[in-house]
Amino acid sequence: MARIGNLQIGKQGLTAGFIETLKNHFKSHENIKVSVLKSATRNREELKKISDEILTKLGKNFTSRIIGFTIVVKKWRKAVR
Repeated sequence: MARIGNLQIGKQGLTAGFIETLKNHFKSHENIKVSVLKSATRNREELKKISDEILTKLGKNFTSRIIGFTIVVKKWRKAVR
């Protein structure tokens, strides 16, 4: 099982297709690095909103961390409280 996968968010932002792709990546990866391109945003507050929205759509078994303009999403075996 591969440890880390990579995805990018572009000018279309978060779409239903992106979320489905993200969910499918977690079938074969433990962590996913989501690179936020310049065309999506360069605002830290918007980046935090994108991260929160990703976690809301994925569910309780996921956490995220923002490093630069990359969001690292991790899936846990048990739900995070």
